[in-house]
Amino acid sequence: MKQKNGVWLLATAAVLCSIGGVCIRGIPWTPLSINGARNAIAACVTAAFLARRRHRLRWNSAVACGALSLALTTNLYVFSTKLAGAANAILLMYTAPVFVLLYLWAAKGQRPPRAAVAACALVFAGIGCFVADGLAAGTLLGNALGLASGVSYAGVFLVNTEPDGDAWSAYFFGQAAGALTGLPFLFAETDFSLVPVACVLALGTFQLGLSYVLMAKGLACTPPVTASLVTAIEPLLTPVWVWLIYGEGLSGFALAGAALVLCSVVWYNAREARPDRSSS
Repeated sequence: MKQKNGVWLLATAAVLCSIGGVCIRGIPWTPLSINGARNAIAACVTAAFLARRRHRLRWNSAVACGALSLALTTNLYVFSTKLAGAANAILLMYTAPVFVLLYLWAAKGQRPPRAAVAACALVFAGIGCFVADGLAAGTLLGNALGLASGVSYAGVFLVNTEPDGDAWSAYFFGQAAGALTGLPFLFAETDFSLVPVACVLALGTFQLGLSYVLMAKGLACTPPVTASLVTAIEPLLTPVWVWLIYGEGLSGFALAGAALVLCSVVWYNAREARPDRSSS
């Protein structure tokens, strides 16, 4: 039951995260300015939840790695979105499940189950169909940064695999680090009209604040491979919001890819939820 609730929390977090691309596109600032502002707001949201839960912050090597992973991911994602487009950036960030599997295999000796490998392959095939036409349009640097964000994003899902791991602390410190590295660049910006300010508020409050609060709760009771697959909802919804707001249409090929991803995620999680199955 706890894992089932964790999956729903992660799915909700993925929906909130999916507004990132469309909001970043509406802000005419540099990537560091955008990331610094949204992280500052998100850190306040996380701090409020920590205070409400009376959760004491922890600091150790596991928390530090998680915080660094989040800080790198948020910065790399914004840079990649600006340089390669929202669809490309989110697709490449969601190479994370592969790096989760590789880490658990190499560092923990946990050989990945066939079902996990198959689910990852199907998810990537579906995402590839969904944004196949867009990958060629991105710059080489933008795509490289997007792939790097996939490596760092894997660390976000692995924070609770260490005995001293604490996702709440890792996310707060990661958001604080993102704010500190980006806010100085905000003073050079000149456009503080309604649209960019509203987009930044949405990014900080929902896309990076509330979503990571839900993710922290979901990760506490969900295996990392399952978590990284469930949140693959995000790269499917990101181009949908772009279509709704900016009128960019979706092809039948893209919709087929979306269906493949959703079916893969549902199949894997239904399989893992069976009483006779052990956690991945």
